[in-house]
Amino acid sequence: MKYISTRGEAPALNFEEVLLTGLASDGGLYVPEHLPTFSREEIAEMAGMDYPQLAGKIITPFVDDCIPADDLKEILNETYAEFRHNAVAPLVQIDANQWVLELFHGPTLAFKDFALQLLGRLLDYVLERKHQKVVIMGATSGDTGSAAIEGCKRCHNIDIFILHPHQRVSEVQRRQMTTVAGDNIHNLAVAGNFDDCQAMVKASFGDRSFLPEDRSLVAVNSINWARIMAQIVYYFYAAVALGAPARPVAFSVPTGNFGDIFAGYLARQMGLPVEQLIIATNRNDVLHRALTTNTYGRQSLEHTLSPSMDITVSSNFERLLFDLYQRDGAAIADLMRRFDHGDIDFNAAAMEQARSLFSSQCVSDEETCLQIANTWQECEYLLDPHSAIGVKAALESGLPPEVPVVTLATAHPAKFPDAIKAAIAGHEVSLPLHLSDLFSREERFSVLPNELAAVQAFMTENINA
Repeated sequence: MKYISTRGEAPALNFEEVLLTGLASDGGLYVPEHLPTFSREEIAEMAGMDYPQLAGKIITPFVDDCIPADDLKEILNETYAEFRHNAVAPLVQIDANQWVLELFHGPTLAFKDFALQLLGRLLDYVLERKHQKVVIMGATSGDTGSAAIEGCKRCHNIDIFILHPHQRVSEVQRRQMTTVAGDNIHNLAVAGNFDDCQAMVKASFGDRSFLPEDRSLVAVNSINWARIMAQIVYYFYAAVALGAPARPVAFSVPTGNFGDIFAGYLARQMGLPVEQLIIATNRNDVLHRALTTNTYGRQSLEHTLSPSMDITVSSNFERLLFDLYQRDGAAIADLMRRFDHGDIDFNAAAMEQARSLFSSQCVSDEETCLQIANTWQECEYLLDPHSAIGVKAALESGLPPEVPVVTLATAHPAKFPDAIKAAIAGHEVSLPLHLSDLFSREERFSVLPNELAAVQAFMTENINA
């Protein structure tokens, strides 16, 4: 299995190389040269597999011969043993054809654990074998940071620097990052928004001269292919549990950066019968506008009750565009160059194809609170604000009743107590036992100006591994 850049100029890499690379040297994102596919018979056989077994089935073709089968099996078993629910990703029915896929039973209570707990172990495995040390740099709008730190904290070959927008994540999200002890763990609160943090990460991958010569830079954001790869698994897991391949399943995905729903698109391309993929956004609706107007444009970022989706530039959308433009790297490079200078219009045929695969909904804070309250009143099921946006979009999708619609519940409601109280007056939700002392733990983070030079200087001075 080889991986190629969406912009067509970077060298093709194998899995081990792409794991340690992140952003391609031409500024593009790596994608598989070809996708493995599964027949209806093979998908039907998945019904008897537990989560680690299914992960092995889906992931093995992407890893190819870079990791021996027995070693990969051990890594997967260790990864998902960390989850608090035996099913790892349990399904809960909330209406006749409406289901919630709970992706918040990992250590940090968010769907990012599915990929980042695995990514940390894969990095540990590869770096130990290569006797190599790396610097991890990532930007987070809330959940990626804590999941990355939790997944990588055990690795002695890594220095990890996570940028988050200062005072723009929930207190639980911040504390989950800043209370993890370790000389190699650095939390940077940047006086800007998530897009500023993400732009610094991309700029640092474009010019790595601030690093020591013996260090390479690795991404933990969903620009890292391994993140996307791991997320494909739970689409198969949910669909098979609801009767695939005998009947198709639809998915509603709260998304800002397009990584999670892109994994669903890949699952469909790999043979999973997916009736529809629903893009559920908050007021920062860059993806909804792109799908409905054919225009990809920036707008001012608005801070909402669903902060993990407060994003105005959707990095992983480029991976879908690569397919929509017939994998023409030069065309994607031209699009992205023009996007750097303003809004861009997409090819009408490409976007018509996109609309055959995806629908979209934009959900306000008021609608989010109403959905949390309604779902609680109707079935005493508590949604976090991101998952509520997904459920609202699922209910508005207009799909026939025989098609089960699965909303990806991306975070535990205890991570967003203010949103829960706004939706259900006086309602308190407790953190799980392993985080019950979170508010008494000591925090460690550095507040930095919204300047690339300041961030890179801090990183240079604090590399320890």
